[in-house]
Amino acid sequence: MPAPLSQGVRKGPVLQVSGQLPLDPETGEVVGATVAEQTAQALRNVAAVLEAGGATWADVVMLRVHLTDPAHMAEMNEAYESIVEAPFPARTTVSVRLPPGLLVEIDALAVLDIPQ
Repeated sequence: MPAPLSQGVRKGPVLQVSGQLPLDPETGEVVGATVAEQTAQALRNVAAVLEAGGATWADVVMLRVHLTDPAHMAEMNEAYESIVEAPFPARTTVSVRLPPGLLVEIDALAVLDIPQ
C-alpha cells in the first residue's frame, strides 16, 4: 500500500518534493544494489516530480540526502555530480536508517520564478 503522502506539493512559487527512494515508478522495485545506482534513480524520481510541478533542476535551492552509511558519501557524491549540475543547490546529507535494500532517499525544495 502506498504511503499517505503527495510526491510533491506546490504552493505559489514553492515546490517541496517528498523524499524520493530509488524505486522504479512503473514496478515499485528497488533500482540498483550500489549507492551510485540508487542515487541516480532517486534523482531521476526527484526530476520527474520537479517536472510535474513545473520546475527544473535550475529551480532547486535545497536538496536533502539521507544515506544509510556515511561511508557511502564519496560514491553518492560522484553519482550526484553526474546528474545535478553547477551551480549546485544547497545540500544537507544525513545518516539514517531505511528499510532493507534501500541505501539513499533524496528530497528537494524548489522555488520557481513568478511570471511578471
